[in-house]
Amino acid sequence: MAYIFGVRIDEVSLAAALARVKTFLNSQNRHTIFTPNPEMLVDACRDKNFCDILNSSSLNICDGKGIQLVSKKKLERITGIDFMIDICALAEKEGKSIYLLGSGDNEVVEKTFQKLSKRYPRLLIAGADKGPVIDNKQNNNVAMKQYNNESKLTVDYQENAQTIKQINLAQPDILFVAFGHGKQEIWIHENLAKMPSVKVAMGVGGAFDYVSGKVSRAPCWMRKIGLEWMYRLIKQPTRAYRILKATIIFSILLLYQNLKNKNQNDN
Repeated sequence: MAYIFGVRIDEVSLAAALARVKTFLNSQNRHTIFTPNPEMLVDACRDKNFCDILNSSSLNICDGKGIQLVSKKKLERITGIDFMIDICALAEKEGKSIYLLGSGDNEVVEKTFQKLSKRYPRLLIAGADKGPVIDNKQNNNVAMKQYNNESKLTVDYQENAQTIKQINLAQPDILFVAFGHGKQEIWIHENLAKMPSVKVAMGVGGAFDYVSGKVSRAPCWMRKIGLEWMYRLIKQPTRAYRILKATIIFSILLLYQNLKNKNQNDN
């Protein structure tokens, strides 16, 4: 395994990662899957709580060309959306059920449901829900629960309780959570124990947007050489700061860390 900014990245192939998921599904315990990318690592560098949550996962796949390039380990890049699709194929084969949670958009989550149902006719989709209102800033609304002081993530009490109730009624084996990075990992960490049927909970970021067709993916050749960020910037200029964080800020922090380690070794 590799550690970047203190975050563990598991050194696994796609086949090995799927084998782990199969093991998770047949165990009596609950497991989490996170997909660290450069943007998430920058946030983890600034937020110890988030870093600890990422390191508490059962499996951290390398979802970022930048991580693959800078790591001294031979990491295989496994994108979150592709791994989600692969898990759906595994679930269909194993007769396991999934639940789609997140995106904040009824149309997106419903279209994701439809696209997956069409692609995997025998896949058991136990339910789909846009999810509760979640904010990662301080919120003074008394209906909002603050999970912790470091992340300042808040969620509506009643909506969250209703969401968990619906998931428990559906009793899925796998829960895909698409609240966006940071929010989804903390939500899973705080709520997974309340959902006894769920054996695997995975944070999938914007995967529902891609599966539903709301957002188009970069051409395969761009994804292979690590230029998907450029395609996203062209298609979604509002992502400019996030892309800056995943490229320039990530590189600066990495350079600073390497210089710091060199100075320590020299001394």
